[in-house]
Amino acid sequence: MISQIRTATLNNSVHLRLITHKYRGLKMMYVIYGVVVTVILIGWILNKLDKNKPSIVFEYKDMPHMKPLPMGTSGVGFWKGIKMWLTSTRKWEIVTDWKYTIDGTTFVVPKGFVFDGASVPKFFRSWLSPMGVLLVGGLVHDYGYKYQTLLHASKKSGNGIQTQKSMDETFRDINICVNGFFALNYLAYYALKFGGFVAWNGHRKRNANWRKDV
Repeated sequence: MISQIRTATLNNSVHLRLITHKYRGLKMMYVIYGVVVTVILIGWILNKLDKNKPSIVFEYKDMPHMKPLPMGTSGVGFWKGIKMWLTSTRKWEIVTDWKYTIDGTTFVVPKGFVFDGASVPKFFRSWLSPMGVLLVGGLVHDYGYKYQTLLHASKKSGNGIQTQKSMDETFRDINICVNGFFALNYLAYYALKFGGFVAWNGHRKRNANWRKDV
């Protein structure tokens, strides 16, 4: 009799733990969805408040051809590998010259350029992949951030010295032309406007030169 009571108590305890675990999972899911909905609403409001619309005509023939690069977690030790897995973003290499036009002028992202897609926090990547709807603008933006210019198709000159502001606006307008999501692109634009200086200043310290990498 005592054994049966103990078994029943144990089963009830396990059942209660499963229910609690499930409840916590559902609660977390609703919190995440709530955050996403809130972010979308904020983006919509920002879009309504900002009257500036895309001021460029952007065209391209094919999507960029690229290959994934190894994450580099092998042979670095368990904990360092875990850190890289949790904090790093896979990089991609352009395998053929990718050409595009802005307002009738043709530019190119040359073969061999390495980038990591759009800058999306890992928390949001279940909904917004770095290689998703922000890919094209992210590629042009990453090139402009690194070299402070966009490379003409001739590969002999850039379009002058660009600022972080101009490259962030280019990112926004290209993505609006490509995916049509005003709210999403304005939200990404404002995120870059307030946080992109870290990457921008990092590139300025490294002083990359497009002439050496063509």
